Order: sequence, then C-alpha cells, then structure tokens
Amino acid sequence: MTQKELTRRDFLQKMQQAGLAAMAASLPTVPFLSSCNREASLPSTADTVILLWMAGGMCHTETFDPKTYTPFEKGMESKQVFSTFPSVPTVVDGLSFSEGLSEIGQVMDKGTIIRSYRAADLGHILHTRHQYHWHTCYEPPQSVQPPHIGAWIAKELGPVNEVIPPFIDIGQRFTVGEGEELKAFHSAGFLGTEFGPFFIPDPSRGLDSVKPPKGMDLRRFESRNKLYKELVKNSPFETYGSSYQQESLMQSMERAYRLLKSPDAAAFDLHEEPQEVYDRYNTGRFGLGCLLARRLTERGARFISVTTEYEPFLGWDTHENGHSRLVGMKEQIDRPVAQLIRDLDERGLLDRTIVILASEFSRDMLVEGRPGQKVRDQVEVPDKVEDPRHYGMHRHFTDGCSLLMWGGGIKKGYVHGVTADERPYKAITEPVVIDQIHQTVYHALGIAPETNYEIEQRPFYTTPDGEGKVLREVLS
Repeated sequence: MTQKELTRRDFLQKMQQAGLAAMAASLPTVPFLSSCNREASLPSTADTVILLWMAGGMCHTETFDPKTYTPFEKGMESKQVFSTFPSVPTVVDGLSFSEGLSEIGQVMDKGTIIRSYRAADLGHILHTRHQYHWHTCYEPPQSVQPPHIGAWIAKELGPVNEVIPPFIDIGQRFTVGEGEELKAFHSAGFLGTEFGPFFIPDPSRGLDSVKPPKGMDLRRFESRNKLYKELVKNSPFETYGSSYQQESLMQSMERAYRLLKSPDAAAFDLHEEPQEVYDRYNTGRFGLGCLLARRLTERGARFISVTTEYEPFLGWDTHENGHSRLVGMKEQIDRPVAQLIRDLDERGLLDRTIVILASEFSRDMLVEGRPGQKVRDQVEVPDKVEDPRHYGMHRHFTDGCSLLMWGGGIKKGYVHGVTADERPYKAITEPVVIDQIHQTVYHALGIAPETNYEIEQRPFYTTPDGEGKVLREVLS
C-alpha cells in the first residue's frame, strides 16, 4: 500500500470523525425535533429582516446619542471627555446625532431610535460572548446550540423564493481573530443545516458564491455534485444521524444546487447595478453589503445580516485612536445605510422589511461594564489625555446603547428611552433588553410567542423560557 493511499484513507477517516464530532456537539439526541402546537398564522407587518451589525462595540455617545462636545486639548483629564464629535440635527425635531452621521439622520423620519438598550451582564466582557447573546438571545455557554435569530426566521416562515437562501450573512470572515468563537453563533443549531446562514464574506464577489469554481463547466460540476451526495450517503450522517438531520442536509444541498442553475443567481452580481448606484453605496465591503442586501430583499431573502466585521482591535473595537477610527467607521456606514432605507422605501419594500442597526455594547472612557457591577479593566486609560490616540472611548460599557429600527410596522420619527447627560451615560428611562428586541421582531413577522421545539425532553423557545415581551412602544 502506497503512502498516497494511506494519506487518502487517513483523510477520509478524519472527515468521518469530524462529522461525528459536529453532530455530537450541535445536535440533540433522538427524538430530534418536535414542534409545539402553534397557531397556523398570525397577523404580520413584515416579511423580511435586514440586520446591520456594527461589530466591535459602537459607542453611543460618539454616534447616535451625543453628549457635550469636548474638543481635544493636550493634558485634559480623561473624565472631562464626553463626546469627541459635535452633534448635528436630524430630520426629526429635537433629535441630534454625532457629526459624521448626518445622512442616517435624514432618514430617521422613517424609523425609531432606541437609546436605552442595555446589554447583558455576562461578567468578564468578551465581544464574542456578547455577540452570541445578541444573535441567539441565549447567554453562553448552552448545553444545546441555540439557533441564530436568522435561522429561527428561516425555519418558521420558510423561503419567499425557493431558490434564494432564506438566511444570508454578508461580510464576516472566519479567518480573522476569534473565528471559532464567531462560528459558534452563526448557526442554525438544532434546527438543522437547511436553516443555517449562506455566507458571502466579500459582497463585491458575491456572484462567485453562487457559481461553479473557475474552470469547471456545468457537466463537471454535476458530476461532482453526484459524487458529493454519495459521500454524504456513506458518511456518519447516514449511520448515526436522524432522518431529520439527513433531510435537512440534503435540502440545504439541493437549494444550493438550484441556485447555481437559476437566473436568480444574478441577484448576487453587483455589477448589474448602474455605476452611479454602485458608487453611491461603495464605501467598502460594508457599503456594498448594503447594496447586496437590497438586491436580495428584492429577490425574496428572509433574513440578511450585513456586518462591518468583527476583528479584534479593528473597526468599532476602539481601544485606542477612538476618535480618528470613528471618523473612518462613520464614513463606511453613513451613506450606504441611508441609501438602503431610501431605496427600500422608493421600491415599496420598506413597509414589509424591518431594518435594524445594532452593536453588542457601547463604550466609555472610565467605566468597564456597568456602574455598580464593574468588571476587570481590559485597557489602561490614562488620567490625562496627552496623546490623540487616547482621545475617544476605550472601555466596554453595557448600561446604555443605541439601536435603530426602520420599516415593517416600526414607528416613524420615534425616540425611545433616555440616557444620562452626565457620566455614567446609562439608560435612565424605559430600559430595553435583547429578549424584547427578538420578540418584537418575531411579533412583526407573525411568529407566535409560544414557538418552541422539544429538545432533550424540554421545550426550547425563541427567547429564554418563552418570556420575551414585545416592545409595543416602538410599533406603529
């Protein structure tokens, strides 16, 4: 037996072992999945959700909830720094945003801002732990992998267009820092592969995700697809997986195959857009992700996430150079977010599409965590600001965050909640938690609050114990 044959056998054995490990880690025991008795249909105000994810901790006082402007002055005390940008008025009377977000401010007559969102107290603050909690509504770790909110929506509502994946994630790579931790919540969990995210790391190359690799014609691709099905048939899924698991995997494969052969695959090609439209969105990968989200909404996607991408110490993760970094981050999001809202509105899609702009938590110069529940500092902030790199918000703050919502039955021109004008800038009225955000979205989509599946002989709900309450104040 040759070394080549040994290597091939070793590879196949390891693939089988990996398959078994994945099944054991993420899937409950048989009986695998049984649903509760739910009402067949509920009234809805939305069909689609677009999540604009500001990964890394977007500071509320530097973005959508500005406080007293404090210009840079060498030697100033850190405790004197409130907001490092002046505020600018929006189209809504009495509502101001931080400088650099004026275009988003001009579409707030079409949406709501929640200024009193409170991130969970998860102890030692880690970005991926809080992102896990935001996207699944469950605090990590869990004995059963909870589904991402996009997977719940894909499962409960099904596809609008049988060809377009119902859950699409745009912009997040897993080759950057903390990639494995990010994968933990980018999952359909126990709902099955069929409802997991379809990943497009780079929207400018979205078409590459829905066509055979370069140099492979359709006949060769079909041959490989047939071979892949045979491999799956002889994999641990066939021997050890439940019929539900096997069906879910095969449905996922079939949908991907149909998309490759469908004219709807053109939705992923941004170069079909007029140049002036492409340029309007093109502030980088996030901006083009917003354009792709609009095109996919038009073609029938159910849930689309567009992220600025989480990579430690980059993007909104502003431990140093907070002010200068935010200048660039605002340039990335301001124009394309506003254009997305306008385009959806002009096409008659905004009324049935919920758009959410959110982040895992906020930031403050002095407080790590929340007042009274301070946790270990993860960055040194000097008492005096001697260098511009310390001018900005550095620590993680969980007691007051901004969250924006548009469309799909959300109130227009509405401001919910208030944060203190003096440090600590915590929520002082109408606090909102993640359970309420999730349940409000499900309510707008017509997904019943008692929705659950029996996993390991216990009900597993869309929100913990099914206790999430609809935030009716933000609904029109």
